[in-house]
Amino acid sequence: MTYCVAVRSDAGLVFLSDSRTNAGVDQINTFRKMHVYEVPGERVMVLLTAGNLSISQSVASGLRVAMEQQGEKSLASAPNMFSAAKLVGDAVRKVHERDAEALKEFGIEFNVSLIFGGQIKGEVPRLFNIYSAGNFVEATHETPYFQVGESKYGKPILDRVIGSKLSLDEVAKCCLISMDSTMKSNLSVGLPLDLLCYERDSLHVRHHTLIDAKDPYFTSLRERWGEQLRKVFNELPDPGYWQK
Repeated sequence: MTYCVAVRSDAGLVFLSDSRTNAGVDQINTFRKMHVYEVPGERVMVLLTAGNLSISQSVASGLRVAMEQQGEKSLASAPNMFSAAKLVGDAVRKVHERDAEALKEFGIEFNVSLIFGGQIKGEVPRLFNIYSAGNFVEATHETPYFQVGESKYGKPILDRVIGSKLSLDEVAKCCLISMDSTMKSNLSVGLPLDLLCYERDSLHVRHHTLIDAKDPYFTSLRERWGEQLRKVFNELPDPGYWQK
């Protein structure tokens, strides 16, 4: 299992993903779930993946190969982010056509969930959630974020805090707290983390960080968030429903 979250704000886009693929008593595997496709000065696109690892890697690698070969239908030539999202959906369908039946014979479901976002010169940053069928929806002002993977534990903080006017630092902080809440409740999500903050109209990746167990900011954030939650809890009045 994994957890990925991405947020669109007026300031740009924030992407965060963990790297855990399975976690047993004696075996923990990690693979990075964030894939960056960039033509500096022209376009920046980021793909976050959850679900079957072989499927998601096939989709991400296929997109990269097409881009490197400078094909007519690639992320490097898409005229806008909607067209780029359609190419990602097409890549999912291509892998499904090739592998779905073979996977089914072994009792493996074709399962992949993707978050895809970025900016192409001439339009605003955009964010999409792409499903196993290759169809997708786009983030809106009312629904500015997407989650894939183990999403339920980290959702409450996003619903309470995320808004279009937040700075990228504020969005990143909220996403990291969302990730910490998920890690606290589910051992299948874990470090290291990929954090990428894309500044609107920069058309270049300037802030991409790998966060591990020794990262001082994330360690401090986890400790202080837990302390403040306990403090607020202790300050709240006890229920008086049964008092006479």
